[in-house]
Amino acid sequence: MKTLVLANQKGGVGKSAVATLLAHYFAQHGQRVLAIDFDHQGNFSKPLRTSQRAAVATFTADMLMTGNVPALPHSHFMLVPSDRALLGLERQPTQHTPFARSLRAFLAAADAQFDVCVIDTNPNPDIRLIAALASADFVLSPIQLNQEALDGVTALLNHERVGIRKIKAILNPKLQLIGLLPTMVEATPFQKANFVQVIQHYSTLMIPIDSQPGNFARIPRRSAIAEAQANGEVLWEMKKTAAREAWKETEPSIARIASIVTGEQTKEAEHAVAA
Repeated sequence: MKTLVLANQKGGVGKSAVATLLAHYFAQHGQRVLAIDFDHQGNFSKPLRTSQRAAVATFTADMLMTGNVPALPHSHFMLVPSDRALLGLERQPTQHTPFARSLRAFLAAADAQFDVCVIDTNPNPDIRLIAALASADFVLSPIQLNQEALDGVTALLNHERVGIRKIKAILNPKLQLIGLLPTMVEATPFQKANFVQVIQHYSTLMIPIDSQPGNFARIPRRSAIAEAQANGEVLWEMKKTAAREAWKETEPSIARIASIVTGEQTKEAEHAVAA
């Protein structure tokens, strides 16, 4: 099982929507999917529950860290949902190491049952994010094209506690950064300029879709994507023309990321983070 964590220390960047698209995409393409929601707001859990595509575990994500959980029932698509109890984990510092070990043991036990695990995380740099990154194979960081988000890239990589480089060096040498995924991208002069700035500063962290120069993964701002997330619908199954157009724009990026996670990546698409 390959484990993908979505991480960004800023909220409101469309992280849960990307997690939802990826989970449905993996499932549609025959992967056995385990979805875990570590964000107490539950923005990954809600659309998956509403879609009724994923079976819902009888226990919540906080229990993956705090104690023994029953074996997961057999399902090709399983959700371990969010719970408000996740908020209390950070306030138990003496338990942080056991929490991380408990999550790692759970993922190891689920390894044979699933092909891909998608973990959505909270924007706070706390034990939930640390534990997830400490056991992950890949991390993907959705970002918005504004200065605040761009400044946050440094924290993503170098935060003294949850920076990817530190996690990779100390806790999880196998962790690979797939890259930065600009979200809610609009065809405005301001956003085009910001996109160029991202490429100039972080070209090695962008995710190439193909061999065409400058063709990097991105998620457009489309009302159909927000509607699918709010209503628990699968974007490419919606009947509206706007949804079909949104998926046509989005699919190459989702497909590229999925191919990296499942091991079909080219060397040009690998973005291992140097320690």
